[in-house]
Amino acid sequence: MKNTAKLVVLGSINADHILNLNHFPAPGETVTGKDYQVAFGGKGANQAVAAGRSGADITFIACVGDDDTGSQVCQQLASDQIDISAISTIPESKTGVALIFVNRAGENVIGIHAGANAALTPALVNAQKDNISEASALLMQLESPLESVLAAAKIAHQHQTKVILNPAPACELPEELLSLLYMITPNETEAEKLTGVRVENDEDAAQASRILHAKGIEVVIITLGSRGVWLSDKGIGQRVPGFHVKAVDTIAAGDTFNGALVTALLEDKPMAEAIRFAHAGAAIAVTRKGAQPSVPWRHEIDDFLQLQGK
Repeated sequence: MKNTAKLVVLGSINADHILNLNHFPAPGETVTGKDYQVAFGGKGANQAVAAGRSGADITFIACVGDDDTGSQVCQQLASDQIDISAISTIPESKTGVALIFVNRAGENVIGIHAGANAALTPALVNAQKDNISEASALLMQLESPLESVLAAAKIAHQHQTKVILNPAPACELPEELLSLLYMITPNETEAEKLTGVRVENDEDAAQASRILHAKGIEVVIITLGSRGVWLSDKGIGQRVPGFHVKAVDTIAAGDTFNGALVTALLEDKPMAEAIRFAHAGAAIAVTRKGAQPSVPWRHEIDDFLQLQGK
């Protein structure tokens, strides 16, 4: 089922080079890995794919290099039900790259080269003003230049487009940007970076949420890994548990959660039901390897929820 409500995702596109290891190398140590693969990723693209596969009417604003990887990524995104007309090809530039190690516990460490992602300038954002202003929601992350994220948030806010920010990777953010947000979805590390509160339990999550509400943000969702999420909607908080599955690889789990969550909200699902839908998407993703290859389709999420006794 397609949304009547339109979503715009603004963000990064990377080619992920993934190597599985028994343990992460210490400085100076060489570790032999296995199952090397190249898969498409980038937080923006992952979230766009999660939204597209779960049924959103989505346009993706992003940049790729004028290389084979860039054209292959665009073909793949189009097959994932995404409108790619707002993706710019940057001359004499390489598509972004992420180098990823995954250990035996499914944890990952990642190094990123921005490449063409750095060319997503405020001027390019302004060229997409119509797409942003006509959308019901704008979903962003922080692998794009911060001034461009702010420029997009300003356009959205002026046109009553709800701005949703997944503040990853963690960094300090200007109050001006925070004041334009409808929803923010940090993990514990990102919440601490933004509020100074170390999130180790529900009380900490509630305290961090209050600080973010005070900056003008209506909905705060702090992701807590295996413990689910802390939802604080206009100051009313509760923990919404996730599903217990055996994790193979947590790459793109948070991105899947965000893309599926916004899709469900645009279908007018109640917040708790939308979070459960997003939890299901993330639960499926962690049982599979890679970023975008792990992202489930709508029928898979629906089937999973049915098995859970939705």
